[in-house]
Amino acid sequence: MAAISLINKVKYSKTLYFLYFHIGNFIIRVLRFFLKKDKELIVFSSFGGRRFDDSPKVIYDLMIKDRRFSEYKLVWAFIDPSKFQLPVGKKMRVDTFEYFKTLLKARVWITNTTMNRGLDIKGIYTFSFNTWHGTPIKKIGFDVDMGKHTFVTRSKSKISDILLAQGEHDKKIFSRCFGLPIENVKIIGLPRNDELVPEKTKSRRLELRHKFAIPSEKKVILYAPTFREYEKEGANCVLSLPVDFIKWQKKLGNEYVLLLRAHHEVVKLMNVSENEFLKNVSNYPNLNELMIVSDILISDYSSILFDYSIQAKPMFCFAYDYDQYEKERGFYFDIRKELSNEGLDNEERLLEALLNMNIQERIKITENFRDKYIQAYGDAGEKSLDIIYSSIHDDN
Repeated sequence: MAAISLINKVKYSKTLYFLYFHIGNFIIRVLRFFLKKDKELIVFSSFGGRRFDDSPKVIYDLMIKDRRFSEYKLVWAFIDPSKFQLPVGKKMRVDTFEYFKTLLKARVWITNTTMNRGLDIKGIYTFSFNTWHGTPIKKIGFDVDMGKHTFVTRSKSKISDILLAQGEHDKKIFSRCFGLPIENVKIIGLPRNDELVPEKTKSRRLELRHKFAIPSEKKVILYAPTFREYEKEGANCVLSLPVDFIKWQKKLGNEYVLLLRAHHEVVKLMNVSENEFLKNVSNYPNLNELMIVSDILISDYSSILFDYSIQAKPMFCFAYDYDQYEKERGFYFDIRKELSNEGLDNEERLLEALLNMNIQERIKITENFRDKYIQAYGDAGEKSLDIIYSSIHDDN
């Protein structure tokens, strides 16, 4: 927690980041003179070192079973390495001398955000492979206004050599907002979503219902709102939801269990108490399991909507602060219209929609959304390994 708070203070303070950027880059330039590249070193990171999950972990799991990478040294970077156990490879702490030295030496970086920590650190021979972490609804990269809520890096390093996309929508946006040639954005899907294909989830879903102790007569709602950069305590993001979950329990409790999943940027979830109806799964390490075990998704402006649509289950857009969010962050399109949310801007309307839902109609809306935005899914992990291997061997 203390490490994340310090990182956020640097990210969102122009003065602190200015000092960090110039001092850090000076040290990086000096280091480059003394370090030799390691052709067999691969570094992984997920969400800036917060987690051991998502698409980088899928690639890692496949890589340790792939003969082509048997001689490679695999290193994971974490904010707190003590929280995670690796079956193969080594761990290191981000923002340390070892971290920056390892990045400069590495042949490959694999991440879902960035590795450079706001600095111009990328090695001359480093191949950077970025899976990213979702299809954008809200504006990102160069498309974001340089406001007080959003971190804007001074780094001139490109975000990656290869960036993954799920469809033409995100391919065009990623190319423009990250300054990448369009051919460097590959529509192969996200490795983390390979296991969400319905044919792969049927037996696992039953296992997960048992794991989460879901009563046989009840269905599961997953509520996964995104974070608001403008809702903070000090330098840390918090989330305060304008709902009364006791009311939700009275209206939905006989038929549903509610899983509440806050975004990883949220350090503190306000006004939420767990009970037999509501389970706070914000720190649960496997988001895919939450998507698989659930029957319905409620979100707002989160990219989870795209991922969840692969399963062809009902989805609702609970956009209680749409106008404010659009003003503060901006959107690429009106997600409310895409999901026919029918004015679901307060909990009364949302609860009514849930109670009166036509399941087949909602599934059809989800399928139309998926077909519009997702052109590839199911085998992105294997395709990622092929891209990485060919890229680092074609130019050796």
